[in-house]
Formats: sequence, C-alpha cells, structure tokens
Amino acid sequence: MAAFQKFRENWVRPALFFGNNPISLAGGAITSASGVTMIGYWLVELFGRFNDNPYVGIIFFLLLPAVFIGGLLLIPIGVFLRHRTLQKAGQIPAQYPKIDLNDRMFRHGLDIVLVATIVNLLVVAMASYRGAAYMDSPEFCGQSCHVMHPEYTAYKVSAHSHVACVECHIGSGAQAYFSAKVNGTKQLLEVTFNRYPTPIPSPVTSLRPARVICEGCHTPAKFVGEKLLVKSNFADDEQNSETQTVLVLHLGGEDSLSRLSGIHGVHLNHMEYIATSADRNTIPWVQRQNSDGSETVFASTALKGAQPQGERRTMDCIDCHNRASHTFVTPEEAINRAMADGAISTDLPFIHKEGLELLKTTYASQDEARTKIPAELENYYKNSKPEVLNAKAAQVKAAGIELATLYSQNVFPDMKVTWGTRPNNIGHMSYPGCFRCHDGDHVAKDGKAITQDCANCHNLLAVEEAKPKVLSDLGL
Repeated sequence: MAAFQKFRENWVRPALFFGNNPISLAGGAITSASGVTMIGYWLVELFGRFNDNPYVGIIFFLLLPAVFIGGLLLIPIGVFLRHRTLQKAGQIPAQYPKIDLNDRMFRHGLDIVLVATIVNLLVVAMASYRGAAYMDSPEFCGQSCHVMHPEYTAYKVSAHSHVACVECHIGSGAQAYFSAKVNGTKQLLEVTFNRYPTPIPSPVTSLRPARVICEGCHTPAKFVGEKLLVKSNFADDEQNSETQTVLVLHLGGEDSLSRLSGIHGVHLNHMEYIATSADRNTIPWVQRQNSDGSETVFASTALKGAQPQGERRTMDCIDCHNRASHTFVTPEEAINRAMADGAISTDLPFIHKEGLELLKTTYASQDEARTKIPAELENYYKNSKPEVLNAKAAQVKAAGIELATLYSQNVFPDMKVTWGTRPNNIGHMSYPGCFRCHDGDHVAKDGKAITQDCANCHNLLAVEEAKPKVLSDLGL
C-alpha cells in the first residue's frame, strides 16, 4: 500500500497536473481519432470488404499508424513543455492536486485512462504488424510505386502470381529485412527526386539464390522425363492459316539410379560460367565438371585461351528461367497465343497481319494504345471489308480489346519498356537464350565445342505443319 501511495504521489498526480495542457490534450484526441479509424477499417476488412487500392493501404497501414504514434508522442511532449514553462515561472506547486479515489467521477476517469492505455498498446502492436505485412504485399510492391507497373503487370499474369514478391526478392530474417528497407529507402529517394532508371534494371545480381527460391517448391533433381510442346503460328494471309510445331523436350533430371540426363540433368549443379555483361547474356567462358571429377573448360575462340574478367557463378535455375515470374513476350508470340486460345477469332480475315501491325505501332502511352488499337482495327474492316464488320462486329470489337490488352501487358512507354526489352532465356527463337553457350564457338582445348545438336534438348516431331499427323495420332 505504501508503494502505491508513493507511485500516486510522485507519478500519477504530477502526470495529471502537467498533462492538463493543449498539446497533450490534442495528442490524446489525435490518438483516439486515428485509433478508432484504424480499428474500424480492420473490422470492415475482417468481414470481407477489402479495398485493393494501394493508396488505401498506405493510408490505413502506414500513415494512420504514424499519426497514431505521433499523437501518443504529443502527450509526453506537452507534459514536458508545461513542466518547463511552470518551472521557469516558478509556479510548480509544492503539493499537486489530490487524487481522491472516493470520487466516483475521478475513479471512472482513471478507469478510462487505464483502458485507453491498454487499447493504445494493442493498437500500436497491431498497426506495426499490419504495416510490416502490408509493405511485404505484392500490392504495395507493385501498385504503390508506379515505376514497378511493368513488373507488376507481368507478375499478375504469370504462373507465380500467387507467390508474394518478398519470397523471391527479400526472404526471411532480420538481415534480409534490413537490407530490403535500406534498398527501399534508396528507391524512394530515387523516385522522389526523379532519378530512377528507365527501364528498371532486372536484379540479376541481387536476387536470392535459386536453391532458396525455386527449390522451395520445385525439385530440380527430380526426374521429369519428356514434355510435349505444341506451338501454333498463324500466317499473314486472308485465312490466317495455322501451322503447328510439335516437339518433345528432354527435360530429364536425375532418375532413380542417380543417372543424369536431359536439359536439367546435364546442367544440374556442375556448370560454372563467367559473364562479361551485367545482364549475364554475354557468356564467353564455361566450365563443366565431369562425372569422373575432372573439369573441361569451353571458351570463346576470341579469348585465345585467356580467362575473361567478369562475374563467375554456378549455373542455376534463374540462368535459363530468368523471366519465370515476370514474363514479357514478343508481339508475334502474343498474337499467336491469343489466336490459338480463341481470344482473337481466326474467322476475321487478315486479323493476324493487321493485329500484328497494330501491336508493333508506336503509341505515346498505354491509354492511347487502348483507344487507338480497337478504333484502328474497326476502321480497317470498315474501309476494306465492311461486310465482315457488319456480320462479325462483336468479334472485331473483342479482337480490338484483346490486342489492346496484349499491348498493355508488354509495352510501357513511360518506363521505356517495349517489345524485346526483357529478353527471355528459355529457348532460342526470339532471343539468344541457349545460344549464349550453345553457339558452336565455345571450344575446349581438345577442339570439341559445346554441342549444337538439337536432339540433345528436343526432338522435332513436326515443324510448321498444317494439322500435323502426329497430333491426330496422339488424339490431340
């Protein structure tokens, strides 16, 4: 009881006396208002009325918690300032106003202060957690910062759209979190002062290792075997003639007898290379570890036996699957896929030819493309084939909208991202990809070059054939 009496006399009574000032009272009001607002939003969100606008998240998960904490800080600041003012004026009372716990009104007021303190602590804890969680969300990473619009758009239509950005780009632990926030602060300053690069460079050197990203879900050592791949292409003639290429990919891996085969098996954990370009697309030197433990070096003939200066690393998933979560395609690939899937009707004469020309046209902005592409396609049919427009107006409209969507998923004029800006290293048709090493110019001391034999990676069952027989034989 004596300890409580001492606490009341030395702390509670002075705090109540000095806390009766405009600054502390304003702090209490700000804290209460922001706290109630945040709790209200959390309850609304809890019952499923979530607003995915990134700026709403910034307000309720970042700004309001900061206002809430700012209000809390105003309370002791006001107490300190009033104490200093009264001390300078010599007006600090010898005895502070008594606290009468027998006074029902005062006792209720003290209860309110106690409850408010507990609630404030809970709100600070919850706001801190929700703020940190929000900053780790894809919406914050991709939508809050407009410079990430290209990457976020590609992410949403990728096979990994359910995987949070932080899983690949940050990771867990205090060190990863600290590094991410330091880098985020740097990026914030770049955006604030308009000093960011366009396009945003791909983080090839700062990305987490594939063994902690990809291998959390995928097992590269697992024997995958063969994969059938069918690619459709459409011609520029009036009928949009379709041909198909059918191939079997030898993905391979490590089988039950520990034998390595196929694309994955050959490159699995025993290939090193030196890249002389920042994007790792120029690879003049490769070293292979053989099954007997020996090593074979394949070097570009231009090196004349010298080892180049550059980044040396062990090949992993990312070296080929470099656009696994942010895939940008060529205009040809985009329109061929859309036509094969039925999103663009193949019954529209010359739709492949005209659609491809519209996709390759330069537009000042995505908004302009979304307006002009459908309008120009409609004008084409109106002027050259009005009977098609009359009979298939809905298909023409749908095709125009789809073409505009394809453009807006791959071209971002404000960030200088256009067709081909983001090369994809899978394959070798549109970009060097495999031919970074399999170019016939990487030669070992014994004169043997890295193979260019197509059959090592795939078997071509049909090449640009109309209705390939192999597909009908397979019942496809």
